[in-house]
Amino acid sequence: MTRETAVATGRRFEALAADYLKVRGCRIAGQNFRCKAGEIDLIVTDAESKLIFVEVRFRSSNRFGGASASVTAHKQRRLRNSAKYYLLTHSEFKTHFCRFDVVALSTNRQTNEIDVNWIKAAFV
Repeated sequence: MTRETAVATGRRFEALAADYLKVRGCRIAGQNFRCKAGEIDLIVTDAESKLIFVEVRFRSSNRFGGASASVTAHKQRRLRNSAKYYLLTHSEFKTHFCRFDVVALSTNRQTNEIDVNWIKAAFV
């Protein structure tokens, strides 16, 4: 059995998070938006036309605080700066209310399935 690269693993869990959000009424407006400030994993709109910048995190265990705990203040700052640039370059969203969410995925040790925790308005 070969080990997935970190990039392939990240893309797989980003796809899982995107599917999870779509089932809950979100529309994917962008994926893996990159600029000098950083990268935004998912950009979605919800039923209320909010523009949501989503950070997707996966951890195989909660030993060090789990997936959501890995979104540090430094990462939040990079996401905010990336979002500012996104809004400057995508004028169609200039009137949308924006927020930052985290989709934290982890492996359930009892069932060996993936648990999903969607944290809305995770930071400002």
